[in-house]
Order: sequence, then structure tokens, then C-alpha cells
Amino acid sequence: MTREQKPWFLVEVKKADTDVSPSLGYMQKQIRAEHAFQVVIDEPYVNRNCFDIRTPVAVPARTFLSQLL
Repeated sequence: MTREQKPWFLVEVKKADTDVSPSLGYMQKQIRAEHAFQVVIDEPYVNRNCFDIRTPVAVPARTFLSQLL
């Protein structure tokens, strides 16, 4: 996803794996995206702002999607 024509965030989707993929961090560094998320479908909602985190992070799909509005 881009913002003002610059990479803003990357998303990798997993069904249940909460171990952040090393390739996600590698790609974040390569394209200099501000955020990198491993969105996990089977995880329950947590009340936190995932956009406060600058390093690659696993985040529940419900949490991530609620913050895109």
C-alpha cells in the first residue's frame, strides 16, 4: 500500500502462523515501507494501534482491518 506515492505498509496474510516471516522484514527494508504486517486470520481482536509499530509485527486480521477505516 502506498501513501503519497511512497511505500506505506506491506501485508502478508497467514491463517494461523504468528511467527513473523523473516522475508517480511527483508522486504520492508528493501522498499523502505513504514510498516510491515503479518495479518493472522485466526487470532482474536486486540485493542492496540498496529500503526504505532514500525518493525514487522504479527497482528490479528480483525485488529488490522478495523484500523483501515
